[in-house]
Amino acid sequence: MNTEPVVVAKDLAGGYADRTVWSGANFSICRGEFAAVLGPNGAGKTTLFRMLLGLETPREGSLTILGEAPKKGNPRIGYVPQRHPIDSETNIEALELVRLGLDGHRWGVGSSRTGREAARRALRDVGAEELAHRPLGKLSGGELQRIFLAEALVGDPDLILLDEPLANLDIRREADLVNLVARVVRTRNVTALLIAHNINSLLSSIDRVVYVANGHVATGAPKEVLNAKTLSSLYGTSVEVLTDSRGRIAVIGMDEPSPEHHHEPHHGAHHHA
Repeated sequence: MNTEPVVVAKDLAGGYADRTVWSGANFSICRGEFAAVLGPNGAGKTTLFRMLLGLETPREGSLTILGEAPKKGNPRIGYVPQRHPIDSETNIEALELVRLGLDGHRWGVGSSRTGREAARRALRDVGAEELAHRPLGKLSGGELQRIFLAEALVGDPDLILLDEPLANLDIRREADLVNLVARVVRTRNVTALLIAHNINSLLSSIDRVVYVANGHVATGAPKEVLNAKTLSSLYGTSVEVLTDSRGRIAVIGMDEPSPEHHHEPHHGAHHHA
């Protein structure tokens, strides 16, 4: 694995208006790494993505992407948002949507042969070539996630951000998508950050965890972060990490946190498989 840092945070704090959501984040994520961004609802996971996309500025500290400050419309980032406005009436073909990923601002772009070839390559990389001429409104949730991933890849980015892509998939399709992202990370040597609630479908594939909770951020290899000592320190209260016979984990809060801790660790029960 190339050790070139793609994302570097130094004493980073994130928030909006007059409120800091979390602070003191220090981490670097290298080229070819697959990182899961975890933590309870409202902890500020999406805030990190918004800063990487140049939509919010750091409240403190610094954040860089390949040595540069984040900026809107950065072509080095491929982004899969949490929600797409697609319903059963959406007739645009999968290939057309992927081509738009080359330049979403100019609808005429991608009519060139190079645009078509880049789109077909992206579809091939996500195992969705046979979906090229299917209308988006007729695709399943798992198929759509492949198309959205292809759209994020078509511009050959250095970094891909996936905001809760597993949210509406069943366990088998979750595993399929995680394996697919892991394969793309390896074959394209791209860096991936994926926001998720369910740790278990990711455990065997990820290199790094960015865990956001209680106003703080803990990062490291999964074993370094997903343990009782690190998470108890992060939450400021006693937390247990239970592992079952299949290696799946659950994060359990043992005590009620004191009133100043807003993000209670027993929200971590959503980490059950």
